[in-house]
Amino acid sequence: MAQTQVSQADAQAERAPLGPGVLQFIEHLRVARRLAPRTVAMYTDALHWLQASAAEEGIALDQAQAYHIRRWMAQLRERGLGPRSIAIALAAWRGLYRHWGRELKVTHNPVDGLRPPKAPKPLPKALSVDQAMALADQPVPTENPVLAARDHAIVELLYGCGLRVGELVGLDASPGPHAAGWIDAAEGTAHVLGKGSKRRSVPVGGAALKALAAWLALRGEMAAADEPALFVTRTGTRLSSSQVRTRLAAIGQAAGLPTGVHPHMLRHSYASHLLQSSGDLRGVQELLGHASISTTQIYTKLDFQHLAKVYDAAHPRAKKKKEPS
Repeated sequence: MAQTQVSQADAQAERAPLGPGVLQFIEHLRVARRLAPRTVAMYTDALHWLQASAAEEGIALDQAQAYHIRRWMAQLRERGLGPRSIAIALAAWRGLYRHWGRELKVTHNPVDGLRPPKAPKPLPKALSVDQAMALADQPVPTENPVLAARDHAIVELLYGCGLRVGELVGLDASPGPHAAGWIDAAEGTAHVLGKGSKRRSVPVGGAALKALAAWLALRGEMAAADEPALFVTRTGTRLSSSQVRTRLAAIGQAAGLPTGVHPHMLRHSYASHLLQSSGDLRGVQELLGHASISTTQIYTKLDFQHLAKVYDAAHPRAKKKKEPS
């Protein structure tokens, strides 16, 4: 299970052979359902643990009850398996009893209704302020000045406005009855269509407006007169989200950033840096277009991480004293 197999967690040198009914289920997974070999291997490990747990308590597998499954699931946690590995085990066990139910070998599925422990949500990946500045200042890796202007404007808008990549590529060069979004340079405002078809307006900073003006001055060299899209490809069609991801990754690599840069990372960076500077959670929520404040609160954890690093680096009481020799 994710390299930490149940058999390894239990430190068993040898395992008892699986019973015929379990082997038949594994063959069903391999042949009828055509699961990937790795998935079959993880399910097999989980079924070995299930069989060993039942044998240890003297219980036939087809007689197991929900309280048995709960106890065996708890034992997986005691052996250090994480939520994802336990979820895989429960999926394997549930599948076995479901298969046996179809063959009338059991009258109920003791795993139904049981859920694995919740895995902690990973914090969003954000660039530091210095990294974001390095990315924005990085010359675009292309000799084509039109593409360079386009890509620079994309970076500035993603980081400067916290736009989702779908909102960015949905922008039109000018407002219109069918425009999903546009930028009012005079007002310094981006009007976008976000999740759930909700419209919002966000301020556009000076650096982004300057980059946008440079792109608009050259946009006509790639876009036809009747093309509404603000950002277009070499062939003059609307730029896609995947193309933006590819270009941004290349710029991040050229800037020497230690991690793969993607559009949502710039949105995370925008939110994190705003929160670090202002502490205004509600304001950041509105700028991001989050329906729930709980979605925005994840950035307070990033902010705390930042403050913790500052404390560790600067406060005299944070530094560990060397043990006396």
